[in-house]
Amino acid sequence: MISRVLAADLPAHVGEQVGIAGWLHRRRELKSVTFLIIRDRSGLAQAVLYPHPSRSGPPAAGLPEETVVAVTGAVTASAQAPGGVELTQPRVTALSGPAEPPPFDLYRPAVTAGLPTILDHAPATLRHPVLRSGFEIAAASVAGFRAALDGLGFTEVHTPKIVESATESGANVFGLDYFGRPAYLAQSPQFYKQALVGVFERVFEVGPAFRAEPHDTARHLAEYTSLDAELGFIADHHDVMAVLRDTVAGMAAGVAERAAPALDRLELSPPAVPEQIPRIHFADAQELIAARAGWDPRGEPDLAPADERWLGDWARREHGSEFLFVTGYPMVKRPFYTHPDPGRPGYSNSFDLLFRGLELVTGGQRLHRHGDYLAALAARGEDPRAYAGYLQVFRHGMPPHGGFAIGLERWTARLTGADNVRQVTLFPRDRHRLSP
Repeated sequence: MISRVLAADLPAHVGEQVGIAGWLHRRRELKSVTFLIIRDRSGLAQAVLYPHPSRSGPPAAGLPEETVVAVTGAVTASAQAPGGVELTQPRVTALSGPAEPPPFDLYRPAVTAGLPTILDHAPATLRHPVLRSGFEIAAASVAGFRAALDGLGFTEVHTPKIVESATESGANVFGLDYFGRPAYLAQSPQFYKQALVGVFERVFEVGPAFRAEPHDTARHLAEYTSLDAELGFIADHHDVMAVLRDTVAGMAAGVAERAAPALDRLELSPPAVPEQIPRIHFADAQELIAARAGWDPRGEPDLAPADERWLGDWARREHGSEFLFVTGYPMVKRPFYTHPDPGRPGYSNSFDLLFRGLELVTGGQRLHRHGDYLAALAARGEDPRAYAGYLQVFRHGMPPHGGFAIGLERWTARLTGADNVRQVTLFPRDRHRLSP
């Protein structure tokens, strides 16, 4: 048996007999020669077959594209072949039955199907190198997220996704029957990551979050991957923003280091993260939009998508930045655990990070005193008994703390220029889709 070599490593084996294995990406039959393009996780390799029976085994005849094959042969330099080499005098063995054709040709450079077709047949369509690239970028982003926070002294944690109370006020939760008791799918790891600040001081998690979103838009999902972090002993939310800046820079670096082939396929570059991301207070942002944008958002407790897009353009023009912090959102639009701004009643010590005109991150300083939580819940008409498991930690001494959450799919969509977040979501879940 010959040890398997990946397609990308073939140039290092010129003159040797090697074996490769993968999917039959494409076959091109000419009058005197057949070219087989084999795809594996590292890229493409070419094998050249001639009609003489001593140079091509019978299993190669008639194999359809996407059949899994093993190929052994001599690595020969060829300027026209992928990677500058090809396998000559190959012997081809089918490792699967003949493959049924996918819904569109995966060997064509461009994706020729619409999003519904891609999603309906995702186990096969995601094999297309262009479609796969977004997920390679997402994986590299998560690696960069972990590396950045590891370097800042954070501990990775894994918290429950079945909880006894909603993480945030509102109805956008998935309820379930937990052995005869009401429970919910977690909207975020918020309660647990705060509690674990009392154990580790700095924690992060990569995991699913669930929102029973009534929206049917290109930016919302019912299940998404949340990149969460929480840290203690802060002065205010500006300390959290500084850690977030370094985290996003680490994610961009991770993409550059780990996903270079995917970036090349999509003709992309990772974003430049400024040493100091520009920032603007929510109230000032509304005044700026009212003065220059042609509409007046003042009086609204949140930024509309059009407001975010305008601010993104403004940040690029005025600061040369694709990122913008908007700070001090009104308390009425923030969860009950958000710390208010001591100097501006009604506003909060919180922020959103906009990336290319879209909210990417929400974060801020949290309350940390037990009495403040009771007062905040009472002000909103909430029963503290529903949060008993959460509130107990604040009776035992908690430092000032805060954190943030990044939506992985939104990040990846903005990086790749995807029009719909489902394009960069593995098997998305929304109001209409529960399979595959």
